[in-house]
Amino acid sequence: MNNTMQALVKGAPGRGLEMQTVAVPQVGPNEVLIQVEKTAICGTDLHIFLWDEWAQRTIQTPLVIGHEFMGRIVQMGDGVTGYALNQRVSAEGHVVCGMCRNCRAGKPHLCPNTQGIGVNRNGAFAEYVAVPASNLWPIPDEIPSELAAFFDPFGNAAHCALQFDLVGEDVLITGAGPIGIIAAGIAKHVGARHIVVTDVNDYRLGLASDMGATRIVNVKNESLADVVKALDIDGFDIGLEMSGNPQAFNDMLASMYHGGHVALLGILPKDTGIDWDTVIFRGLELHGIYGRRMYETWYKMTQMTLTGFPLRKVLTHHLPVDAWSEGFDLMERGACGKVVVDWTGDIS
Repeated sequence: MNNTMQALVKGAPGRGLEMQTVAVPQVGPNEVLIQVEKTAICGTDLHIFLWDEWAQRTIQTPLVIGHEFMGRIVQMGDGVTGYALNQRVSAEGHVVCGMCRNCRAGKPHLCPNTQGIGVNRNGAFAEYVAVPASNLWPIPDEIPSELAAFFDPFGNAAHCALQFDLVGEDVLITGAGPIGIIAAGIAKHVGARHIVVTDVNDYRLGLASDMGATRIVNVKNESLADVVKALDIDGFDIGLEMSGNPQAFNDMLASMYHGGHVALLGILPKDTGIDWDTVIFRGLELHGIYGRRMYETWYKMTQMTLTGFPLRKVLTHHLPVDAWSEGFDLMERGACGKVVVDWTGDIS
């Protein structure tokens, strides 16, 4: 193995990223080195590329970005057990402390000391990445590598969608990004009745329909209130907020049935207003969603994939790594579902 590798780096503040030659990560105790085969582009990566307000207050440069990936173990540090060289793995992108109250209570997804791979420490948009062995998730041979590469956002969708019982319920999903699209598929998979997805991007709404949405709504052309009337329902039982758009969020609240449940995954602006009368007098339950449950969500999405969940439908672009900039352009224009880049030359 060489001592250097190619990696996509946020080298300095400002728009853009660069493919650079950097040192291969050193593996410490209880860590493994993974040779990356596939990396998927996340909305977080796009925020870093654009250098928006969130990135400016969060990212310390230089940084190797990327946290959605799969690869094979090529080196194991002292103390690592239960894994083998050349084993196919992905990894949970949140590295937790293991010592806080939540970690010790079996709720590490709520660890206040979380460090994000590709956000707070060097990531996986590279030929190699080092991660704690405790973060690994083995990938069964039956699951294609290009799908395993984006189990991280699949997990976001699963954690959010499965927060409440969806069986027989009427579900509203605001935001048809890749996670919202996958959430529509999960709602269909587990037996929801009406699954309505809203957005302003007709291409992504089409993907949501392919994944199982029973009604797609471009809110530039159609009122959500009119859709509720057309469905002959009094409101939605479950709301999954994926957009981070204040108007979409408030439209959701106004469309909820009394006693409804809302799971919030989209990152809303800090100054977002909210109609508290609606929340209080309708008895709505709002629940913030962060990351994935470690590692129950990983188990559930593995089993869904093995038993026929149509995850491939959301994968719209599988590119060689030297076309990474094309992937970011597609993401910025909203002209894609999931984009996966390949480091091996194996694109089927």
